[in-house]
Amino acid sequence: MTTNRRKIVAFDFDGTLTTKDTLLLFIRFAAGTPRFITGLSLFSPLILMMMLKLYDNSRCKERLFSWFFKGMPYSDFVELGKRFAAKAASVARADTTEVLKRYRQDNADIYIVSASIEEWVRPYCERLGVKDVIATKAEVDADGLLTGRFASPNCYGAEKVRRLLAVEPERDSYRLTAYGDSNGDKEMFLFADEHFKV
Repeated sequence: MTTNRRKIVAFDFDGTLTTKDTLLLFIRFAAGTPRFITGLSLFSPLILMMMLKLYDNSRCKERLFSWFFKGMPYSDFVELGKRFAAKAASVARADTTEVLKRYRQDNADIYIVSASIEEWVRPYCERLGVKDVIATKAEVDADGLLTGRFASPNCYGAEKVRRLLAVEPERDSYRLTAYGDSNGDKEMFLFADEHFKV
């Protein structure tokens, strides 16, 4: 019976549980304002092309990530993610965070599905009591250094659905509710039983 299906809720992260995109906020936090401004200036033509849909979103993001973080010890990157998450309460989106808390009280299974990098999304979400995080993964080499590449496809658009299905493959066994704020959530909305654009 459909009424006995599990309840799963998938939340986007940037712009849904936060008021801003956290990639640039994290870069500024990790690299400092002078280097952040330098890097943003160098990449501004590429970012503009991406916004005009003339350059691939995922490729632009990976190149930006590489410029700032390639060669960094992964352990340092993890620590930066934890420190950023502890300070990121200032960009929490109150309304959807409250919705998430209500789902937790109802014992729904909650997934955060985000194109942002797992090392800062996960500690932020764990502070909300959510452990199931599906996000873009950074690649680490044999020496424990960031390569500047992603170890998984950018978790955006159809990739969000693919990654959720990888951990919850029995689609008929659950009712899915999705929350998001952008075109990157369109495929998840179509996949869900109900969705809310915030």
